Order: sequence, then structure tokens, then C-alpha cells
Amino acid sequence: MENNYYNAYPGYASASQAESAHSIQAYCAKVMRRVFGKMFLGLFITALVSFLVASSETMLMFIFSSKIVFFGLIIAELALVWGISGAINKLSSTTATLLFYLYAVINGLTLSVIFVAYSMSAIFLTFAVTSLTFGAMATFGYLTRQDLSKMGSILFMALIGLIIATIVNIFLASTALDWIISFAGVLIFTGLTAWDTQKIKNMASMTDPSQAGKVATLGALSLYLDFVNLFLYLLRFFGRNN
Repeated sequence: MENNYYNAYPGYASASQAESAHSIQAYCAKVMRRVFGKMFLGLFITALVSFLVASSETMLMFIFSSKIVFFGLIIAELALVWGISGAINKLSSTTATLLFYLYAVINGLTLSVIFVAYSMSAIFLTFAVTSLTFGAMATFGYLTRQDLSKMGSILFMALIGLIIATIVNIFLASTALDWIISFAGVLIFTGLTAWDTQKIKNMASMTDPSQAGKVATLGALSLYLDFVNLFLYLLRFFGRNN
């Protein structure tokens, strides 16, 4: 029986090793399904809130006519991201998940302006391109045997540079620099999608099953941020003529 099992899984030293590897792969796949499930629900919540707010002139005025309200929401978003990431071990799985969905709601409030600034055709086209790009890179990150950790370090440094360049261009208002920032943003978050997917998969393989819910929430947050930022940078290309 053991020989038959071993023959079914060539490349392993023993049948028990093959069975262990198969079990880990199945577990990782289960956790990743939870990750993407939470991420997609978060995106749906953000899109729904954004659309509803954009449909209400009163809500738009409340959010964007007051600097206190708008920047208060931005600070709340940053606090939630840092809070979930930094205190994930102290939070229960349920609390972490609820905080993630709260972040999705608040992000929907601040992103509602895109329905005012861009046409629906540009938004739908950008969403389609973002979904295809994200899906391809997430699949690559999950399936590849290549270690992407070095790429992740480079992308993280590039992200810091992107943030600095964005702040500088607020004062310069350079159209050429804006194009460069947009292009760089697309490349960076495309790469981060693959890197984050592999990182989450590796985390899942080393995490106790009792912590799977927390891993799924933290992973969903990371990929959610990758998707949203990739969408926003692509929108700067597809929506320029609107």
C-alpha cells in the first residue's frame, strides 16, 4: 500500500512525506480560499458604499466639503491598517475580520469621489483590466516555485520612493512626473500582488490551524490594498480623457 502511494507521488523520500506535503498543500489552498473570499467581500463592500455615497449629494458634501471629516476618515483608515497589521496576534479572529470590513466601509466613503470624477465606462474598463492583471499575478505568485522575497524587498523600497515622489509632485504639479508616478505605481502593485500572494501562502503553511482566520484576514487586507491601489493607478490612465 505504501509503495503504491509513493509511486503516486514521485520525488518524495517516503509515502508519509508525500502525504504530509499533500496535507499542507490542501490546507494552504483552504486558507487561500478564505483569503480571497474575505478580500472580494471587502472589495464589494467598498464598491457598494462608494456608489451609494456618490449617489447622494448630501453625503458627498458632508465628506468632501469639510477637511476635518475627510482627513479624519484618512487617519481612521491608516489607524485601522496599522492596528490590524500590528495587533493581529492580540485580536480575536472575529474582531480582526470586523475591523477589516470597517476599513472597507471607510475606504468606500473616501473613494466615492471616483464616481464623480470619472465616467462609468472608464471605471468598468479599469476594473476589468485590474481584475485580469491581479488574477494573473496572484496565480503566478501562488503557483511559482521561484522565491520572490528579493523582488519583494526591491518593490518595498520602490514603494517608498513612489510615496516620496507623489508628495513632491503635490508641490511641483508636473504632468510628466505624474505620468511616471502612475506607470511606476502600476508596476509596483502588479509585482506586490505576486509577492504578497506567495508570502501569504508561506504564512499559511507555517501557521497553526487555530490561527487560520487571522492569517486569512491579514492576507485579505494585503491583497485588498494591492487591488485597490492597482485599480487607482490604472484609472489615472484610462480616465485621463474624462
